[in-house]
Amino acid sequence: MNKLLYLLAGTAIACFSTGYSTAFAADQLVVASFGGAYTASQSKAFIEPYMAEKSAKVLTADYNGGLAELRSQVQSGNGAWDVIDLELQDALRACDDGLIEKIDASQLAPAADGTAAKDDFLPGTLMDCGVGTIMWSNIIAYDKTKFPNGGPKTIADFFDLAKFPGKRGLSNKPNVNLEWALMADGVPNDKIYETLATKDGLDRAFAKLDTIKKDAVFWGAHAQAPQLLADGEVVMTAAANGRIYDAISKEKKPFAIVWDGQIWNLDVWAISKASKNKDAALDFVKFSTTGQRLADMTKYISYGPVRKSSQGLVPEAIRTSLPTYEDNFKTSLANDLEFWADHQDEINQRWATWMAK
Repeated sequence: MNKLLYLLAGTAIACFSTGYSTAFAADQLVVASFGGAYTASQSKAFIEPYMAEKSAKVLTADYNGGLAELRSQVQSGNGAWDVIDLELQDALRACDDGLIEKIDASQLAPAADGTAAKDDFLPGTLMDCGVGTIMWSNIIAYDKTKFPNGGPKTIADFFDLAKFPGKRGLSNKPNVNLEWALMADGVPNDKIYETLATKDGLDRAFAKLDTIKKDAVFWGAHAQAPQLLADGEVVMTAAANGRIYDAISKEKKPFAIVWDGQIWNLDVWAISKASKNKDAALDFVKFSTTGQRLADMTKYISYGPVRKSSQGLVPEAIRTSLPTYEDNFKTSLANDLEFWADHQDEINQRWATWMAK
């Protein structure tokens, strides 16, 4: 996800204990993640409890995403990292390129009621070489003060300038915008990418976007979305859910989220092929992806846990603000990374032409 939420530059958090007394031969485990408040939340929810329970030594290392560093480690045989937080598109590519280990779902902890992990994880959150941890979403947010009689409820409302007049904030990339355009034009979610893969479907999406283009304000960084709302430059905007949640909960902004048609994205734990501590790495992945541990992470950051058994373990006040909350998730769409891998270049060219008009 270009780590859109909370991925602040920061110094790696080094976590130590008095020794490593498990059966694993390694002196320590190194977990690579994106730094800032995101890694801090993982430390609180996963790493500190793991060290306490296992008498283990765990270090964290910050990186900026992508596969360059991991690829270099694997090719050189110098495995500086053991466990890596990967965005789903990077995990899929790393698996194909043999950079990360396969992880059998049967090796993961069952739910507290005994449900097998493969049945407890939400659909699409387990892969051959990775285990889902958190879900974040592209959503629509609006300023409640601009709509005293009630704000938008659906993606179609975002495109309805007559009923909900005012400027719209949109990403300056085609991803998400095109999917929402087809949703608003009546295409069922399960046909979105099939439709978008055709010339007629792409024409249809751009035609729908044409209806709001004159009232659109395009942003390039997700931090701009809540700022556009706060400054009154738009009355509603596409945004990342965590940015808006923070604006509401911490900055007390009068914003609201439209969960209809949220497009969700996933981060996963993976184990480096170059790791010298593969048994310990798998043990950490298993420990940190139980229903309870994933639920615990929501205390520190507004991402949704990806196990069904986690949902009831999250406090109600937090749970209703997460992408994975049942009512919020009903009309969600998974970001189809394979579609974008196949079509991104050609769609980018058409998008650039459309933006320049």
